[in-house]
Amino acid sequence: QVQLVESGGGLVQPGGSLRLSCAASGSIFSFNAMGWYRQAPGNQRELVADISSGGSRKYADSVKGRFTISRDKAKNTMYLQMNSLKPDDTAVYYCNAKRCSAYGCPDYWGQGTQVTVSS
Repeated sequence: QVQLVESGGGLVQPGGSLRLSCAASGSIFSFNAMGWYRQAPGNQRELVADISSGGSRKYADSVKGRFTISRDKAKNTMYLQMNSLKPDDTAVYYCNAKRCSAYGCPDYWGQGTQVTVSS
């Protein structure tokens, strides 16, 4: 069973930075893709950034140039470096992983970590 555990959320002032971590229970390179999603109150969950097993990265337009997704194979951990944070970035951030097989491509989710950007 895949387990994903997020950490690093918190309260930060506008313009500040946070780094989120997602620790996986197994090798992160066993996943076809990993990513970060977020959900603000009253909104649908949306993709923030993802990274494929080959290293291709994709970002939501709203975070391009401010957020960076990365991973550390040795630590089986994925990161999201968030700079120049804005109040609109306030949300619960979720780690996601996809592992495809002949039977499909199920999604695995972490429990979420709260990010609040406020003065």
